[in-house]
Amino acid sequence: MLENPAPFVICILSGYAIFAAKSKTMNIDADSKLKFLFDIQRILQGWGLSTAQAENVNMIFGIFFILLLAFLSDIITRKVFILIVSRLVARTRTIWDDILLEKRVFNRLAHLAPAIVLWYSVGHVLSQYPVIMGLTQKALSIYMIIVILMALNAFLKGLNDIYLTLPAAQGRSIKGYIQVVQIIVYSIAIILIISILAGTSPKSLLTGLGAAAAVLMLVFRDTILGLVAGIQLSGNDMLRIGDWITMPKYGADGNVMEITLNTVKVRNFDKTITTIPTYAMVSDSFINWRGTEEEGARRFKKYVNIDMKSVKFCDAALLEKLSGIQSIKDFLGRQATKKVNKGDGNRVFHEGEFTNLTLFRKYLVGVLRNHSGLNPKMTMLVRQLQPTENGIPLEIIAFCKGTDSLTYEEIQSDLFDHILAVIPEFGLRVFQNPTGYLQTD
Repeated sequence: MLENPAPFVICILSGYAIFAAKSKTMNIDADSKLKFLFDIQRILQGWGLSTAQAENVNMIFGIFFILLLAFLSDIITRKVFILIVSRLVARTRTIWDDILLEKRVFNRLAHLAPAIVLWYSVGHVLSQYPVIMGLTQKALSIYMIIVILMALNAFLKGLNDIYLTLPAAQGRSIKGYIQVVQIIVYSIAIILIISILAGTSPKSLLTGLGAAAAVLMLVFRDTILGLVAGIQLSGNDMLRIGDWITMPKYGADGNVMEITLNTVKVRNFDKTITTIPTYAMVSDSFINWRGTEEEGARRFKKYVNIDMKSVKFCDAALLEKLSGIQSIKDFLGRQATKKVNKGDGNRVFHEGEFTNLTLFRKYLVGVLRNHSGLNPKMTMLVRQLQPTENGIPLEIIAFCKGTDSLTYEEIQSDLFDHILAVIPEFGLRVFQNPTGYLQTD
């Protein structure tokens, strides 16, 4: 490509002046003056050439000239127009024009200039060859449709990037809607291209496609379902980019990477990527852990089975041993106050008043409340579940501070390590299968 198109422009203008002067001396009519650049046959015949020679030279000159005009228009639009646009964009403070320039929207539109020049010029040069002229104009029309399609596609991608810069885009994706518009644009372009090739109007072509609507519905079934599901997910705020979701049916357990018209991509914690159909997010159930991240806490809910045979009333020795634990001491103090309020002056607890399981539960409540990694403002609960053949399930519910998986697993593991180690101190046993507890003499 030439950096400076000025010499070509000067040559064209000089040629125009020479031909204009020559046509004036030859008394060429006004209509011929307007199109002499494409039809110089009469001028050539006036110079002494035969009719056949003048026609051949006229066509060659016309083709060369319109190609030269197209070449110059391409250089001017891409070198001058794009340069001006780039400088204007650089001076503005907005981001959207920088994104459109980065997506090469203006560069792709610049390719229309030579096509438009050729489309309007080829009718003058090839007027005596209607078949070739018609094929050339059809090819140029298809080329312009493809160029416009590429420019619109780049614009839609830029529109998505512009949206991502807005505060409202936090966690909300419009990529699915962009893809819907892209499908519509591609469909219109295909219809126009087919109508040009077939030589029929787009309306007639659409009328003929009505019979194939059922087939198209079958082909685009997933796309239509994905569109409806995308609207529901966005409208009901069910899913955002970055959400941690769990969907066992598809083996998904991680953060949402991308939400498109047809698929939702999830990066699992093992660094694998799971692709889920968008409509499955509505038709099937999934767990969204966004609430835990918004609250800044994550709940754990686990239980340990206590052997029912180990549950018993505390004797004096066990009471004396456990009363040194602060949480149990506080519990016994509250119970002693109740005894005094009832009129019983004896504040000493005797055998048979409490079970070791009761004191163990009070002890666990104290452990949860004093744990630095747990959120004291949220639910802390130690409770018994329905006894089963595996013993008495003792369930512990609490919320860890933060949502980091590593911290979460570390806290609950340390907590249950402590619980399993301290159970024998209360005279309790953990029920385990298959052998259970074997007591040896």
